[in-house]
Amino acid sequence: MSVDRAAATLLDAPRGLAGVVVTDTRIGDVRGLEGFYHYRQYSAVELAQTRGFEDVWHLLVHGELPDAGRGAAFAAETAALRRLPDEVRAVLPAIAAAGARSGPLAGMRTALSLLGAAKGFRPVYDIDADRRRQDTLAACAAVPTLLTALHRLGKGLEPVEPREDLSYAANYLYMLTGSEPDPERARAVEQYLISTIDHGFNASTFTGRVVASTGADAAACLVAAVGALSGPLHGGAPSRALDTLDAIGSPDRIDPWIRERVLAGERIMGFGHAIYRTEDPRSRMLRETAERFGGPRVAFAVEVERRVEAILAELKPGRELHTNVEFYAGVVMELCGLPREMFTPTFAAARVVGWSANILEQAEDSKIIRPMARYVGPGAPMAVPAPN
Repeated sequence: MSVDRAAATLLDAPRGLAGVVVTDTRIGDVRGLEGFYHYRQYSAVELAQTRGFEDVWHLLVHGELPDAGRGAAFAAETAALRRLPDEVRAVLPAIAAAGARSGPLAGMRTALSLLGAAKGFRPVYDIDADRRRQDTLAACAAVPTLLTALHRLGKGLEPVEPREDLSYAANYLYMLTGSEPDPERARAVEQYLISTIDHGFNASTFTGRVVASTGADAAACLVAAVGALSGPLHGGAPSRALDTLDAIGSPDRIDPWIRERVLAGERIMGFGHAIYRTEDPRSRMLRETAERFGGPRVAFAVEVERRVEAILAELKPGRELHTNVEFYAGVVMELCGLPREMFTPTFAAARVVGWSANILEQAEDSKIIRPMARYVGPGAPMAVPAPN
């Protein structure tokens, strides 16, 4: 078999591109061995503990934390973008009906694409940095409105129009439930949202950047990222971690339930992470958030975490396995009144900001991302057989 010159210069990469650096970024990083991740130059956990969602959004999009005046202006600017165009609102019932079994995240792929068309998004290759930024702000601001409207329509309820006087997180809960949330719950959801805005070069972020490298419009890039997030190997499901708590049921069943699954080599949902080799800092923060609420559900979750780590240390010494973000995220969202089918969409309502920051960064580079594959099929060319 002949090998051309281009093939002779191919560089082999590990499956899944694990450990391969494909670009430089100023947005953030994950340091898995340390159990630390950051947005720009700031600890993501510290940001979640001390700042509001809009401030962190400003940081990722504009590159700096705003002072009080600029923060208020940015919050007002993005709040004014929450309402959907009439063309989009008109078709949401049909999208919700078509996706009744697949849920709001699937419907958002269609609705987000339509939003970009209705707002006249143009290819990022053809517009300047300010217009790109405005397009991503419009998309991010509308995502909670789309998700909550699709959820409510799927339940036979009328969508709730957004309010500009509420924060991103409080407005999301308001549109979801129809009632203004109490500040403690709104803040807990806000901390979760901030903690999940960005997390390194994960599959959905990379997908969004690949599409951005083609020069496509912001909506196309975000829709591609949502598609990647929807995969069960990536987006995960905090509801599955709650399913684990439900399956165990009571404290006296923790040890036998966990031992049976560890010995069978089964995965325990809510534990383990592809990057972290120590405790997931997001899980640690969300455990503290859950403990502020207290109650039997939180106490049970903490005991399950403690026993899983102890049993693993006994049965599989040397193996590090800790809770990931899904475990306590599910507990926190349940405590705040979010239905389980909205857990992953809520994750998307945060991550859309991180995707947007990466899309804006990628749009500064005119080089298309175009790797190669090694052909391993039958030798070519072969004569095409005549039809019988």
